[in-house]
Amino acid sequence: MFSRISVRRAFAAWRRPRAVLWTTAGVAVLGFLVALEVAARHYGLPGPITTQAREVVLAPDSGPLLYASMALTMVVLTWRQRLVAACCAVGVDVVFALVRWAVGAEMNFGNGALWVILGCAVVALTRRTGRERALLLKGVGLGLLLVAGRKTGDTWLLITSKTRPTVLDEYLATADHALGDPAWLVGRIVEATGPVGHHILDFVYVKLAVAAVVIAVWQLRKVAVERRFPRHHLVRTFLVVGLLGPAVYMIFPVVGPVFAYGDGAWGTGGAPWAVADLWPHTLPPAGAPEHLLYDEFTPRNCMPSLHTAWSVVIFLHSRTGPRLLRYAATFWLVATLSATLGFGYHYGVDLVAGVVFAYTVEAALRTFDRGWDPAGLRLVALGVAVFAVLLTAYRFLPVEMARHPWLAGPLLLLLMASVIYGYHRTVSRWNPEPLVAPAPRQQPQPEPA
Repeated sequence: MFSRISVRRAFAAWRRPRAVLWTTAGVAVLGFLVALEVAARHYGLPGPITTQAREVVLAPDSGPLLYASMALTMVVLTWRQRLVAACCAVGVDVVFALVRWAVGAEMNFGNGALWVILGCAVVALTRRTGRERALLLKGVGLGLLLVAGRKTGDTWLLITSKTRPTVLDEYLATADHALGDPAWLVGRIVEATGPVGHHILDFVYVKLAVAAVVIAVWQLRKVAVERRFPRHHLVRTFLVVGLLGPAVYMIFPVVGPVFAYGDGAWGTGGAPWAVADLWPHTLPPAGAPEHLLYDEFTPRNCMPSLHTAWSVVIFLHSRTGPRLLRYAATFWLVATLSATLGFGYHYGVDLVAGVVFAYTVEAALRTFDRGWDPAGLRLVALGVAVFAVLLTAYRFLPVEMARHPWLAGPLLLLLMASVIYGYHRTVSRWNPEPLVAPAPRQQPQPEPA
């Protein structure tokens, strides 16, 4: 009798809407990873599941990212547990480093952080029950999702290069005349700063996920005390941007100025496939654009600029933080935008689309949290419409945009500004803050006898 009642209670708990939502999301994520694994295997390369499993023992691609993921997991732990977990991670990495040094293998760190995350999952399943188990598993999932997002992105980029043989760079380069060819201008500025400016911007560009974790850890700092996650935080938007963005890559494949009009980078693409060696000193022609045949290994990852979208999301989520955090996020935003243009990875129109994309995703998640508020739905519809208009104009009206830059350029910026203004206006209504403190309530005076 007792066992039947327990089974019924467990079944009833799983039928709750939130449990169904988490289960559905978990199954969808697993199915998505398996699909990407199969697609990568089709091209003879390991997929996200295989590459992540290898990092349990082999040298990881990014140690800082793994430790940042561990930091996300540790938001559910007490300070004592965090200290133990950090010491275990460092100890495991020291052992791995000594073994690799002894056998002459590739040196890197981060295995210890991954071991700690997986260890927390084991503890949650074997030593925790009820809400404590669910909370710890959410922390583990948060950390693993950040790592899986990186692996998933790498596989997506592989798929774009294999399935999209031609790119639309000439269309964007032509449309970019409406904005004054900012990639060429910023490229010359970054070149003039020399190695110092290059190294600073490269660090900011590469460590964007680590910056996001800093903001996220601040947002989730009370989870260990309150024993629950906030309804909305940075990691959600960061992951959704990374999940949806590559789908647009498939619709609008672009490699970037340094590849289509320069000598390439990272040892890929460049001069053999470029239209001409023009970037960043010679502006591209504004003639009729055509599809450009390109290699099979350079990612088509420009439209929209996800680095721009992610840096905008970091900026938005830092606004409620302390002054130092807000200043750091502002610097990261400016430096990331400078790097995307200055390294020739993106066109100016990519950045405009990336800003609209970020605000639209953020608005959609906030609207979902509020139960699909009508004002939020209008804001999301505006963002989707503007994003669709931008892509349509870049594809079918680039020549007209180049011929009338004084009309097309301000119009692009006005469309982007309308989404930004609509977002901040709507969010300010959702979270009203009094401009002045209310007047103190006066006590009634006794009447004279």
